[in-house]
Amino acid sequence: MPPEKPHWAHLFTEVVTSGLCTGCAACIVACPYDVLGYDDAGGRYRPFHVEEAGGAEDCTHGEKGCTLCTRACPRFRDWEQEIDTFLFGRERLDSEVSGVSDEVVLARAADPTVNQAGQDGGLVSAMLIWALENDVIDAALVSYLEGDGTSWKAVPGVARTRDEVLQAAGSRYTYSANTLGYADAIAGGAERLALVGMSCQASAPPVMSARRAGKVARRFALTIGLLCSKTFDDAIFPELFEERYGLARAAIAKMNIKGVFQVWMRDGSYHEIPLKEAHAWTREGCKACPDFAAEHADISTGGIGAFGDWTLTVVRTERGKEIMDRLVAAGAVEVRPSSDDPGAIELMRKLSRVSRRRWPEFAAEGPRRIPVVSA
Repeated sequence: MPPEKPHWAHLFTEVVTSGLCTGCAACIVACPYDVLGYDDAGGRYRPFHVEEAGGAEDCTHGEKGCTLCTRACPRFRDWEQEIDTFLFGRERLDSEVSGVSDEVVLARAADPTVNQAGQDGGLVSAMLIWALENDVIDAALVSYLEGDGTSWKAVPGVARTRDEVLQAAGSRYTYSANTLGYADAIAGGAERLALVGMSCQASAPPVMSARRAGKVARRFALTIGLLCSKTFDDAIFPELFEERYGLARAAIAKMNIKGVFQVWMRDGSYHEIPLKEAHAWTREGCKACPDFAAEHADISTGGIGAFGDWTLTVVRTERGKEIMDRLVAAGAVEVRPSSDDPGAIELMRKLSRVSRRRWPEFAAEGPRRIPVVSA
């Protein structure tokens, strides 16, 4: 028999409708026929297939041999082993519950303006600004707040300048498929892209490269992953923040998560909401995600640990190491040893173990190969 050529019909059954789909939109970006769309209404955040090219469950192009959507999906079949082997030349060890890494440091932006504008020391903003100004990338796929920002709805966008990077700074805890900025970036002439995204999105460029998904994969010059336990449905604003705590979304100035939901209001007041109260609004696409630590990014970043103005920074790939070294040499970022905050590393490992337990039994073995009880 000829070898199987998995396409949309397989992706639809095995990922999109099985509970594995994170809504990362990599399949949409990779599709060369524009037959995939994105449904982000009502908290769904899923790709869909147009009726005129095979309907919801099949694809006429897939029947003819196109496999790009499955090759782009970071949750399709043996994705973890494939990416690990491609990026690091080996599968991870049992002890590497948070993924393979070259070094772990604490880092922050050296420029006080960037430091203050960004989250947890502005490291990601500093990296993007430096990469744009030093001919490493042409554009970055990031998230912005829709409209004037008062709706707190996160939307994908493209940053091409320092000012646009700073406009995108800060955390949102609702979902934005930043990969969807790809078409706009390419239409604007960009050929070398940075992607900033949560773990599900950060796994997309390397899985495309590992599975040879064409020129889309080759355009990603830097992937920055955000440590992430979960994101929340937009309904959390009216149903929890407003109804239970009287915090109108239009009056929220800033949010963060440090063991609790921290909310700063435009009137200067500060509020804390227990995370357990937010669990009911966990986005569906996060419930089976096994990757807390953005394990396949070039550089993974997260504001966890004792120091609110430093970012735990995990340098994973050769490309990530080269860029981090150049950032430090240029004075764009400051670093200190991760041994200054051992609790942050242990917390990353703990939350990684928790996330890996989510991976369901029916899916490819993948994350279940790593014992989650190990220290």
